[in-house]
Order: sequence, then structure tokens, then C-alpha cells
Amino acid sequence: MTAALRVFEYNAVSYRRVWRGTLFSTFLSPVLFLTAMGLGLGTFVDQSGSGALGGFSYAAYLAPGLLAGQAMQTAGFESTWPVLASIIWDRTYIGMLATPITVPGIVFGQLGWVTFRLTLVSTVFFLVMVAFGLVLQPLGVLSIPVAVLTGLAFAAPIAAFSATQKNEQGFTALFRFGLTPMFLFSGTFFPIERLPAPLQLVAEVLPLHHGVALARHLCLGDDADRSNQLAHLLVLLAYVVVGVIACLITFRRTLVK
Repeated sequence: MTAALRVFEYNAVSYRRVWRGTLFSTFLSPVLFLTAMGLGLGTFVDQSGSGALGGFSYAAYLAPGLLAGQAMQTAGFESTWPVLASIIWDRTYIGMLATPITVPGIVFGQLGWVTFRLTLVSTVFFLVMVAFGLVLQPLGVLSIPVAVLTGLAFAAPIAAFSATQKNEQGFTALFRFGLTPMFLFSGTFFPIERLPAPLQLVAEVLPLHHGVALARHLCLGDDADRSNQLAHLLVLLAYVVVGVIACLITFRRTLVK
């Protein structure tokens, strides 16, 4: 635990030098995205009828999906280049292992830092949703930990993948062919029931769909999502557990030689 706290502290001190560069993605991006997609495009969707969305406005339907999607994107960025840099470029993790810090300390400290970043980003996004009047019930506040859990369901497996990379080329493929299509076709922008049956099955296996469904249910109520919420939660937890185990394996293989 002490070792993980030291790794977390290192990340926090490093973040103090670069936090200004994250202001746009953390604070302004949610406002602009909700304004453009929810209130701009959403006006035309609402004029065409919102029956397919459970009677909710498109902005209200979209916002919880964007919350989960933002968590996924944040987790992706925090678990790719920073991990590779600490192994290959800056060799920070190598230096840490010369101290009493162990591989599990590095893994849990890094994931602890990602959890902090996810909490910060998700809380800001949720407050923007509240300001726009897009949270329709008090339970909506629980969508913050759901977004954090969704982010961790990506962060842990991606960090495990990053520990196996020798350069950043794999990250381009990860975002282009993995995270971006998942963001578009996991229920963020429209119900997955609108997809062809094979793609529905794919979406139901991937973690973002489960995070979107949980967040939407909490923010809008039962009419927004009638699926099994416990199943969504268990799937996300399974991704986190498997990802952490994979991290412990790949980090040890890469760092301990």
C-alpha cells in the first residue's frame, strides 16, 4: 500500500506541472460536446420524434453516454503513452524498482492515479450535465462512480497492453480501430437495437455498452434502460479484475529481467 501511494504521489507531482494543458479536455470539452451534439443536433432529432429514445430529449439521452465515453477516452490516454514513457523513454518504473517499490506497487499506484483522474473528469462532466438540466433523478449522482468503473474497465487492460509495447505504433491502432468505433457503436449516440444483430452481440460484449446503460439508467430512470443493471455492473467488474491480473503479469515480465 505504501509503495502504491508513492507511485500515486509521483504522478500527482508530475501532474502539477502539466495540469493547465488538461483544462480543455476536462472542463471545456464537455460543454462544447453537449452543446453541439445534445442541444444542436438534438434539436433536429427531437423535432423528428423521440419515441425511439423512450420519450427523452436527445440531449438527456446522449449525456450519460458521453459521460461513459469520456471516461473511456480518459482511461485510454492515461494508460497508453504515460505507461510506455515510464518503461521505455523516461524509465521511471525502472528507477522505482531500485527502491523498495515493487511491481504490484507500480501497478496499483498507476491505476490509483488513473482512478483519481477519472473521478475528476467524470465529476466535472456530471456537473455540466446538471447545469444543462440533463440529470432527471437524484440517483444520477451515482453515474460518477459508474463512469469511473467504466474507465477502469478500459484502463487496466490497456495498461497491460501498453506494458508489452516497444513503441507507440500500437496505440494508433488501438484508438483508431478499437476505442473510436466502440464510442460510436456502443449505445452512446443511439440504442444498440438499431444495429444489425451481429453488431449488437459485439456491443454487448464490450465494456462501454455496459457503462453507458448503467449511467443512462441512473440519470434518466427505468424507462431509459430496462436491461439487467446487475449484469452490466458484473461485466465491468470482470473487466477490471481481469485487467489488473493482466497488468501484474505483463508489468512483471517487462520490468523484471
